[in-house]
Amino acid sequence: MITQKLGRPTDQRMALISGLASDLLWHGRIETTVDRAKAAARYAEKCITLAVRSYKDTITEEKTTIDSKGKEKKVTISKDGAKKLNARRKIMSMLEDRQEQRAKGEKKAAFKARKGDIKYPLIEKIFEDLAPKYDARAQEKGNAGGYTRVIKTTVRRGDNAQLAIVELV
Repeated sequence: MITQKLGRPTDQRMALISGLASDLLWHGRIETTVDRAKAAARYAEKCITLAVRSYKDTITEEKTTIDSKGKEKKVTISKDGAKKLNARRKIMSMLEDRQEQRAKGEKKAAFKARKGDIKYPLIEKIFEDLAPKYDARAQEKGNAGGYTRVIKTTVRRGDNAQLAIVELV
């Protein structure tokens, strides 16, 4: 596979593509130059494919615990299986994490209730929202892939660079 160098050294290029792909997966749509858009779309598609292949791999266990009053409670614990855990760690190494932001005028308690105990919201979004959506789409259409679209738009004022919008399909 031939990679665009984007006029940057390898470490800066990989950081740029990782950041663009993270923003694409978080917001669903970004605007950048055409070459950067194509590189970010390729990178994001790899992350989504990893998630789609492994998001169903969960292990559920039922444990009985005794509370302070002496009553037994059955607690269901859901954990990631080996494939899902590996994919989650690989995606975490590929992307930059994005955190939830408080909406304007939102109270701190409401924000905490909405956010919950989620440590890595971008990874959760990929596995809980995007992977099932694209798996269902693949089952319906009969082919996997094609999770992003790159649409060329105008040229940038100043340097006349061709701009493009990248969005999740």
